[in-house]
Amino acid sequence: MSLSSVGANAADCLDGRVVVITGASRGIGEAIAYRFAQAGAKVVVSARTLSDGDHVLAGGILNVAATIERLGGQALAVRADIGLAEHRKHLIDEAESRFGPVDILVNNAAVTYFERVQNFQQKHFDLMFRVQVDAPFALAQRVLPGMITRGHGAILNVSSHAARHPAIDVGGRGGTVYGMCKAALERFTTGLASEVYDQGIAVNVISPGLVATPGVLHHNLINEDTPAGRVTPIEHMAEACLRLVQGDPKNLTGLITDADEVMQQFDLVAQTLPPLHGI
Repeated sequence: MSLSSVGANAADCLDGRVVVITGASRGIGEAIAYRFAQAGAKVVVSARTLSDGDHVLAGGILNVAATIERLGGQALAVRADIGLAEHRKHLIDEAESRFGPVDILVNNAAVTYFERVQNFQQKHFDLMFRVQVDAPFALAQRVLPGMITRGHGAILNVSSHAARHPAIDVGGRGGTVYGMCKAALERFTTGLASEVYDQGIAVNVISPGLVATPGVLHHNLINEDTPAGRVTPIEHMAEACLRLVQGDPKNLTGLITDADEVMQQFDLVAQTLPPLHGI
């Protein structure tokens, strides 16, 4: 599908909608949670890290939920290791118990190891696929029946430019398995979008570009040699994600896009977010 219906995000465009966001303790997930709450959503934030200081990287879902509530929004923090089936079930059960049926699912959680193929550890391979491929599939299965019954819903998967085929002659730093995971996620997105096209459910996948999140900085993917023009403001990613989970699903589904493209096509203006942990 092509991008259409240019227009800024309305202030209350997600009023009353129930949203589940994985990987929301910091970075992109945290930014999406704040922006969706500003738009009126009831936000369920999930990750393994509960509080700032529990992980080598800054952030925690209790902090995110508290910030949303302090600013007048509604939020629930649910700790979950989405690589585990019982945790995925618990996440959706808790969301529905607190706020009601899930209207929007944002699959953002990721775990990444940069290792070349010849030395890649099997446990890392298995974990990456459980979190970035199995979990989005399984969580979609859990929320789809309700969405189909109600005739509306949105699933947004967060990918990466790593899904694209790399130049062969430049050498690689070990992102092959990460790219495999994201390529699988993108194919899942378009396939599911096709399956539910006539049922009022939008399914899209978006890449953030290069955003200065704690994880990106930890892996040294942005450094003093990175041109400023290559770095996407995290507020742009949050605004673009907000646009993709609302509106007519038949006009806005099956997209493999990125934050910059959505911002330009819809003439969006990024809104100011609360301070983000580690950014």
